[in-house]
Amino acid sequence: MVLVMVFGIALLVAVLLSGLAARSVLSTSLLFLAGGALVGDGALGLIHVAPESDIVRVTADLALFAVLFTDGMHVHFADLRERWKSPARALGLGMPLAFLGIALLTHWLVGFDWTTSFLVGAVLSPTDPVFASAIVGHRRVPSRLRQLLNVESGINDGLALPFVLIFLAAAAPSGHSEHASAGSIALELVLGLAFGIAAPLLVNGLLRFRLLGAEPKLQPLGPLAIGVILYAVCALTHANSYLAAFSAGSVLAAVSPEAKRAFEPLGDSLAELAKFAALLIFGALLTGELFGDLSFGGYVVAVLAIVLIRPASLLLSLLGTSFDRREKLTAAWFGPKGFASVVYGLLVLQAGIPHGEEAFTLIAVTIAFSIIAHSSSDVPIARLFDVEELVGIPDDNRGPRWPFGTGAWKTGRTTGATRGPGGEQDRPEPAQPGAEPGRDGAGSPRDGAGSGQDGDHAERTGTQQ
Repeated sequence: MVLVMVFGIALLVAVLLSGLAARSVLSTSLLFLAGGALVGDGALGLIHVAPESDIVRVTADLALFAVLFTDGMHVHFADLRERWKSPARALGLGMPLAFLGIALLTHWLVGFDWTTSFLVGAVLSPTDPVFASAIVGHRRVPSRLRQLLNVESGINDGLALPFVLIFLAAAAPSGHSEHASAGSIALELVLGLAFGIAAPLLVNGLLRFRLLGAEPKLQPLGPLAIGVILYAVCALTHANSYLAAFSAGSVLAAVSPEAKRAFEPLGDSLAELAKFAALLIFGALLTGELFGDLSFGGYVVAVLAIVLIRPASLLLSLLGTSFDRREKLTAAWFGPKGFASVVYGLLVLQAGIPHGEEAFTLIAVTIAFSIIAHSSSDVPIARLFDVEELVGIPDDNRGPRWPFGTGAWKTGRTTGATRGPGGEQDRPEPAQPGAEPGRDGAGSPRDGAGSGQDGDHAERTGTQQ
């Protein structure tokens, strides 16, 4: 109950500060991370969380699944067919270069053996758009840039997992070889993809029967049921749940746009709650002892992985593309380490391999640095794309208000949307000329306010600057 109370207090603080966070370098993701560190064993000691405990693994796993499921809904296949080359370059060239660069630095500067160094590289190579929310969640940012970051981060989690399992098996063959053969890994990937495609298609087919159909107030629960069933099936069959989640969200949005629109508000709120819970618990693991255990070479690796390896690898992969200089630099910088790296890092810690604890320490510190750097820089960089009102809240001191006795959010703006912890809520107020009904032309970023919805997100290509 202490953990629940701490989460509730942190959630309320995040809600009250979300307007300020949307206009500044303050990040609600960072608030939860810092809040977890404050109440954990490293500070006040209100909650006691061990890295090997199930609550850490399950919370991070659920958060990653929920984020990938909702992110998959923002991928439009028609748009992707036209612009597949850039995501393919990022995944086929940029990701391997980052993997190799981190591994080499880890071996040379930390002194790990080659197997453990490549394991660290595999764990830290996936990216996560959650901590670059003002970029991927705003319609005025070029759609091809948002699509590149979303598709890359949605797929690279599943691509990294086989290499994590292989290097875990190489470090501890007796304990993990049966789970990391080429055949078993391929089967996990194929099953995950198959389940992710089949589940929404099956449900969509059932809805064609005349006697079946959902009343409006229950429509959002349909995609939620698909996600819950899919998560359980993947756990029971050892299928790749991350690939299943992303593919299911993508297919569901393609075959049933109505279901996508009905589920978005609920799905975004649930994904935010899962993300915040995972950040709070992960923050509780960041004790002074953990930071003290990392060597100087480890700190150099953590910093260079963020400011050198990721930017250089993606810039090389984008050579010859039509992205302009500003777009390339933005895409290169925003390669934050997120929930996939947390989950894979916990696998390393719980595997009992040599140097496993040291590797987890390096991974955890790198993730913490990445969250701080990327979640606090997305708003300033988004403004480079002429994004003035990131969430429709003017840059003044009025901000959102929560008046006692009304139970409603109010804001000083005149065009329409306020934002709570679950995302943007449209108000039937006068919209700007030419805008869609109920929209103000400014999406809401995921960080600090749910999944930043920009209308049709990547489905609308006409918004490219």
